[in-house]
Amino acid sequence: MKALYVDFDGTLTNDRYWRSLLEEEYKKVQDLLFGNDKTLVSEWMRGRYTAEEINRFLEDKLNLPYEYLWKIFVTDCETLSVSRDTLNCVSQLKSEYVTVLMTGNMDSFSRFTVPALKLDSHFCYISNSYNEGIHKTDNNGELFRIWADKLNIKLEDSILIDDQEKVCDTFDSLGGISHKVSSVGETFKILSSL
Repeated sequence: MKALYVDFDGTLTNDRYWRSLLEEEYKKVQDLLFGNDKTLVSEWMRGRYTAEEINRFLEDKLNLPYEYLWKIFVTDCETLSVSRDTLNCVSQLKSEYVTVLMTGNMDSFSRFTVPALKLDSHFCYISNSYNEGIHKTDNNGELFRIWADKLNIKLEDSILIDDQEKVCDTFDSLGGISHKVSSVGETFKILSSL
């Protein structure tokens, strides 16, 4: 058996949280959380904040009602667009690969996105940085080594599909084979060719 690690954001979807806000509000949220200083988001993705705390932070900084922000946030988490064909392709690969959805993400991903999109029915395992407490590139790819041990599948027998060059380089340095993608369509093509 081989292992197949697949990223989420930028690899399976391009949709964003809070995307249903008014354009001006959305831009302010993006600038505040994902602009030059991504410290807060990085800490959130490591499990140090909850979605509720982040939405309270936005309420305070942007002077928008918490209930308004929260409702849009949850709905947007539950309705991220992921290709059914791509997910079906992942499901079919389970006969040859142990499939792991490995994402740098937030508590909201596990709480809202996974159940709404039934991602756990397509992947054998889901690894979310929020629950792991570390990112894929931390400590020279420690997370990949942890999962290789957990699955008892060497990284040399593993494939990664990810949109981040740094993550792919880290995986390659550990002996795995990575495929860097620049679109969700490219992800489908690679999965179809495995």
